[in-house]
Amino acid sequence: MSIPPFVRGLLIIAAVAALIVVLNLETSLTTAALLVRVAFVLVIGLVLYTLWRDFGRREISLWPTSQQFVFYGACVLFLVDLGWFFYAHPSGPDALVFFVVAAACIFAAWRIWRRQTTYGG
Repeated sequence: MSIPPFVRGLLIIAAVAALIVVLNLETSLTTAALLVRVAFVLVIGLVLYTLWRDFGRREISLWPTSQQFVFYGACVLFLVDLGWFFYAHPSGPDALVFFVVAAACIFAAWRIWRRQTTYGG
């Protein structure tokens, strides 16, 4: 008799969950989840820095100073906004503020980038 892969996967997940509950490993699981979250943020930051260093820095350095200031300011504000979102876990009006600020940052950076990379910009 063959167990379908989906059912086998559910049984494995149930066994791991039962093992965590029986051995009282919730604290260890929480710690591991926090470490994975921090590692994920660090890896994303490293990838973005590498992309910026290899491709964006030379092009952006040719833009006018005011355009660079707005572009980098939008990027920094977006990073602060993301940090606040992951730290505070906002809901309701605070979540709306997060999305409005994030949208404004993305729009400002995109508009500056588009203006500088379009012919005749």
